[in-house]
Amino acid sequence: MPKGKLFMIPTVLAENTAHWVISPQVQEVISHTKIFLVENPRSARRYISSLKLGINIEELHMEVLDKDTPPEQVSRLMMPLLNGADIGVISEAGCPGIADPGALAVAYAHQKGIQVVPISGPSSMFLALMGSGFSGQSFAFHGYLPIDKKERAMTLKRLEQESLREKRAQLFMETPFRNNQLLADALASLSPQTKLCIAKNLTAADELIQTKTISDWKNHPLDLHKVPTVFILQAF
Repeated sequence: MPKGKLFMIPTVLAENTAHWVISPQVQEVISHTKIFLVENPRSARRYISSLKLGINIEELHMEVLDKDTPPEQVSRLMMPLLNGADIGVISEAGCPGIADPGALAVAYAHQKGIQVVPISGPSSMFLALMGSGFSGQSFAFHGYLPIDKKERAMTLKRLEQESLREKRAQLFMETPFRNNQLLADALASLSPQTKLCIAKNLTAADELIQTKTISDWKNHPLDLHKVPTVFILQAF
């Protein structure tokens, strides 16, 4: 029996943007897929419904694959692939497998010789980098920085030093309700001449991508509370 395919399906970054950021390929794959691994079934169903594909949402089978899913459970979740059924992986936002537990499914698929089909779509990290003016030749994504204020300040200084030494753009993010604390720590910890790109609400009508020196940001602070944001620093 031929094995199924594992489709990595992008979703939106901002509400009501599917009509201009989600490709026909995504819609085609979702139309013919019945099994999904998702971080949150409710938001995944809402996303699929928003595409208006004429799908009976109640007929779809969804299993949770999130940061708390133990590795030993992945084999059970992926069993339909071995029986010939396709599976789609949908993240909470953007592209699955990038800063996302979907990578667990992909790693298992490669072990079992299952074809992985990544589909292009909006990725907050890459959109932010594209709009930053920073190096696209050398960059690193560090995910979430430490919550502890002292540890976070030390991490920011380390990333700044690495950026200067390696000529590397350093990408990171925070839970939206802690964005303002992260920004305050960055402004307090980084050198005045270091540049910081703030990319918020990407793809939304009020999207903002701005790059300024730390010195300039201190004079033009932003309120980022509860706003999805990607930060990029580069030292010169």
